[in-house]
Amino acid sequence: MATVNLGSIKFKWKGTYAGSTAYTIDDVVSYNGSSYICIQASTGNLPTDTTYFEQMSSAGTNGTDGTDVGTTITTQGDILYRDASGLQRLGAGTSGQALITGGAGANPSWGSAGGLNQFVTARDATVKTRTGAGTIDLVNLNITPSSTSSKILLLMQTAWGYDATGNSPNASIYPRRAISGGSTTDLSQEAATGSSPGGLAASEILPTFGTEMISTLSGHYVDEPNTTSQITYTLRWRVEDAGTKVYYVGSPGSTNTASWHTRVPHTITAIEVVV
Repeated sequence: MATVNLGSIKFKWKGTYAGSTAYTIDDVVSYNGSSYICIQASTGNLPTDTTYFEQMSSAGTNGTDGTDVGTTITTQGDILYRDASGLQRLGAGTSGQALITGGAGANPSWGSAGGLNQFVTARDATVKTRTGAGTIDLVNLNITPSSTSSKILLLMQTAWGYDATGNSPNASIYPRRAISGGSTTDLSQEAATGSSPGGLAASEILPTFGTEMISTLSGHYVDEPNTTSQITYTLRWRVEDAGTKVYYVGSPGSTNTASWHTRVPHTITAIEVVV
């Protein structure tokens, strides 16, 4: 009976090519990342010699004829993006920043995404006194805006009273802004007009009500300081038409423990809104 040589009925994987190995038909080797199949038995002929091998698969890009992502982004926090010419690295931003898109045809960047960025509040429960017209600084806080375009929402409250009948005094509150290394400004909801002073919120106690009446003062103010320096905001109380009476800020009267002397703290809150 005649014998028919069918050769290999499946590929024979031989691993990485070695010049000293004798390869036979259908042996498969790897060489420089590509795969080759032997088509003619030989020893010492490179897989790139088409007399003895045919290429089965080709290596991908390797950093020489392509882009090696590992050499483009090198540091933890890097982001890979494509600009007009190819892949680029965007280094990590600073803590709290967000990734901002410039839209089609623009590169991404780090920046402020907008919204509420920080919240600072201060409180003082001390009853403060004053005789006659003038002002009292009640409580203050420090805040450093993250952007010159930020707005600062201020929320404030206190209460006041006085110890005798007589004039009908009018009291108001307003914030004072002091920028570190810069100016100090009284911030009023309305500017002074004629002899009327400006204020954020005001209240009046009529003398017919008698002594030890309490009147609350609260309000808000939106400031646009246009700075990234530290700002000190102070809640200031002012009384007009005061005579020589003693005023109590934080209580309707003296600081004793009488049941009708409800104590109210002075509070100021600053919320940075990034726009």
